[in-house]
Amino acid sequence: MSKTRELIILPKVNQAQLTKFLPQLEEEGIKTIFLDPKKLGKKKTKLKTISTSNSSNYVVLEKENSTKPKGKKIGIKFEVLSNVDIDNVLSISKKGLDFVIIEVKDWKIIPLENIIAKLHKIHTKIFAIARTPEEVRKMFSILEVGVDGVIFSTSSINEVREAMVYLGTRSFDMKPAKILEIKEVGDGERVCVDTASMLHKGEGMLIGSRSNFLFLVHNESVGSSFTSPRPFRVNAGAVHCYTLSPDGTTNYLSEVETGSEVLILNSKGKARRATVGRSKIERRPMLMIKASVGNEIGGIIAQDAETIRFVKPSGQLVSVTHLKKGDIVMAHAKPATGRHFGMEVSDEYILEK
Repeated sequence: MSKTRELIILPKVNQAQLTKFLPQLEEEGIKTIFLDPKKLGKKKTKLKTISTSNSSNYVVLEKENSTKPKGKKIGIKFEVLSNVDIDNVLSISKKGLDFVIIEVKDWKIIPLENIIAKLHKIHTKIFAIARTPEEVRKMFSILEVGVDGVIFSTSSINEVREAMVYLGTRSFDMKPAKILEIKEVGDGERVCVDTASMLHKGEGMLIGSRSNFLFLVHNESVGSSFTSPRPFRVNAGAVHCYTLSPDGTTNYLSEVETGSEVLILNSKGKARRATVGRSKIERRPMLMIKASVGNEIGGIIAQDAETIRFVKPSGQLVSVTHLKKGDIVMAHAKPATGRHFGMEVSDEYILEK
């Protein structure tokens, strides 16, 4: 049984920015912050807190023999520089700590491997400190099981989104989109995205001509009598189309290349990330497809071929060559916002057609 893992945010923002930052964290599914509750003032939040304050949900003791507040989860922060420090973490944890906070300096992987190996049989949770989304990924994957939580110091909601994907807990609201129009539009350049991961049935990438209306384009794990399965590939769409990156920004498909990271989603909207091994741009006959979700209308230009498939609400796949007006496929759609170099600008007016 896999352990429950949590991303804990240490807000690197000033007092004035907290009012905006905390609701954003809640929207992304963050449950705990490393912050003294006194700094919240009268702000209402569902977020639990970790700090040295006795009014926090998780209380960090200053030292081993400090007074332990009743009804609270208690822990100690350790700086680990040697094996002696690791032995100290274990011996003190056995005395009844609910959690430990581990800070490692130059050596990050080996010390945490040793701590996880020693503490995994007792009920003390291990929280590690990270300063970048990349460090978050490492700490959640150490010894495959990873730490119980990562305390991530950041002021960027995009960095939070990026780190959430490492947990496999980030999801997107997928909605049924009704096909309005299908039209042959001649030749164009399309992009095949070959990932360094095996993709499963039901998974694909979010692709569209508008950043707020993205179709779930299925991978090529389904073969036929004429084609072999290529379960690492998504024949995504035309070069101008958008796709979402793990940090919540958009990229044009023309920008995707070896080493890029893309979001892979299933029809329920659960997301994971994959590294791009290769991007292939070739000239092919193209189709323009338009669909609607409520009042939002979006489109995509994709290759006119049987191997490009959308996903129906039932989970069934439908090739773009067999799509009909009135068919329902899965898409991620929301009200339009402006974007600047791929980042959302919520107050900017934009009209895309």
